Amino acid sequence: MHSATSFGVQAFFDAVTSTVSYVLHDAASREAAVIDPVWDFDAKSGRTSTASAQRIADYLQAEQLTLRWVLETHAHADHLSAAQWLRTQMPAGAVRIAAPVVIGRQITQVQKVFGGIYGMEDCIAPQGADFDCLLSDGDVLALGATCIRALGVPGHTPADLAYAVEAAGAVAAIFVGDTLFMPDVGTARCDFPGGDARALYQSIGRLLAYPPQTRLYVCHDYPPAGRAAAWCSTVAEQRAHNIHVHDGVDEAAFVAMREARDATLAMPQLMLPSVQVNIRAGRLPDADAQGRRFLKLPVDAL
Repeated sequence: MHSATSFGVQAFFDAVTSTVSYVLHDAASREAAVIDPVWDFDAKSGRTSTASAQRIADYLQAEQLTLRWVLETHAHADHLSAAQWLRTQMPAGAVRIAAPVVIGRQITQVQKVFGGIYGMEDCIAPQGADFDCLLSDGDVLALGATCIRALGVPGHTPADLAYAVEAAGAVAAIFVGDTLFMPDVGTARCDFPGGDARALYQSIGRLLAYPPQTRLYVCHDYPPAGRAAAWCSTVAEQRAHNIHVHDGVDEAAFVAMREARDATLAMPQLMLPSVQVNIRAGRLPDADAQGRRFLKLPVDAL
């Protein structure tokens, strides 16, 4: 619990995908938002599991929290989203009301690009309707007395959102998604379709303009040898120590670094299965007449 504020944050680290999911809750109302939940997927066997998401569901129940929102920072390329499973998980005996799944309004751009890559044009609902709520920059969600403000932070993808948590009229924490990593890891790649290193630099600048004590919660951690996984830093720490974008690094230098580095990176292991699920809010393809579901493997498309 943040001592000076009225909300709490609990992190859940998935070591397989290096993803950090969060439960954000309002202390008074006990309403909660889950951010970037993971649906386990074994690429070798094609089998799914809800083990990671069950940890979150168990926490919600143990803390007697009501799931109000499931928030996606973007359509992830490194894990499948557990949004559709988790949104219906409520404590025993509670009224089962599915929590809305939320993402940035620019998801429609991502759907258009990847719908073509996967040949999924007929499977994607028009105008982003696979998601329950599309947010624009500045839109606010209520979580009891706590406000969650959407911040458009494109660059990694066109649809990236950060979620700023406002309590007592001030921003105390921001869930930054794949804009920043921990200071000794740097920043996210920009070479996926629609990515833009200049836009990422500007988005990061927007985040680092918040007061120095503002807490920044990252979506992934890839710790160097000898350091345990971590997921929270401050604006001051990022500005002083981020290896890619600390104070003094200008836009041209950042773009040159980011584009050169991205050219050396392999595709994420789960990109091909995950994106086709995540652009539909964590929904698997529809089952055929025999109840079978199939993911697609585009050849020579990326």
